Amino acid sequence: MQLVIISGRSGSGKSIALQALEDLGYYAIDNLPAMLLGSLVDELRDQGARAHLAVSIDARNLPGALERLPSLLEELRQRNIDFQVIYLTTDARILLERYSATRRRHPLTRDSEMTLEEAIDKEEKTLEDIRDLADLLIDTSRLSVHDLRRRITDQVAHQQHDKLTLTLESFGYKRGVPLDADLVFDVRCLPNPYWDPTLRQLNGRDADIVAFLSSYPIVDAMSNDILAWLERWLPAYQNSQRSYMTIAIGCTGGQHRSVYMVEKLAEKLAPSMGDVQLRHRELGLHYTLSEQSTAPLVSTSTTNERPETS
Repeated sequence: MQLVIISGRSGSGKSIALQALEDLGYYAIDNLPAMLLGSLVDELRDQGARAHLAVSIDARNLPGALERLPSLLEELRQRNIDFQVIYLTTDARILLERYSATRRRHPLTRDSEMTLEEAIDKEEKTLEDIRDLADLLIDTSRLSVHDLRRRITDQVAHQQHDKLTLTLESFGYKRGVPLDADLVFDVRCLPNPYWDPTLRQLNGRDADIVAFLSSYPIVDAMSNDILAWLERWLPAYQNSQRSYMTIAIGCTGGQHRSVYMVEKLAEKLAPSMGDVQLRHRELGLHYTLSEQSTAPLVSTSTTNERPETS
């Protein structure tokens, strides 16, 4: 049996994630009462079913039920049940916009006089314990429906047992640090190709940008330092039963320096880590770098926007 527990903020895409798993053959249940989780697992095991089970457990549960969830999960772990907890989150301002656009009621406002903003804040506090237990945190603030389904497919459904799934992500500080990053490195101190008008419209995957940045010893020095740190500590994260790690590299606009650094680090890490997921947030690119190849296996573009600075 493989069990995936989806949780997170209302409006962050839990239904989409559950549907993606259902399409992959998982038996999916939305809004499962937390106290029934153990009984459901027992029932499926007693039937001898080799089930892939996905359930959504969130703030719609009965009062007090979520408080018991950590102990219920610990019981499953002691019984050697293979499970993952996936937590979806979205920036509160974006949630406000989504609810205003759809005119739907937030679950916590149905039986109370709370405002939408108060309900969003209370829900986040209610789910704090689940978020802390999550194996994977996904920030859906800037993800399309197709992006989220792809993330669930690539990172959750295809996650290999006892193997660390590593994601390297470039981003621009001008648009905020990714909420789902485990480690963040800042490369804004490096030379900036943006100030060369002939390079401005390129990105860190282009040959001219690669040539520009690789000509500076400080760039190689930072790359080597970050790589040495990751090679030293990633095995420790993996030995601590960590299933996922997202490492974010940021520059000002997320177009040149951070993209270059992510590509270079991924190429160095792939031989020891296996397949490495790469995301270039501001370029709208997401693909896998395999230890067998230095070329992207899957490349998708979700936006044509380019930042003003890098």
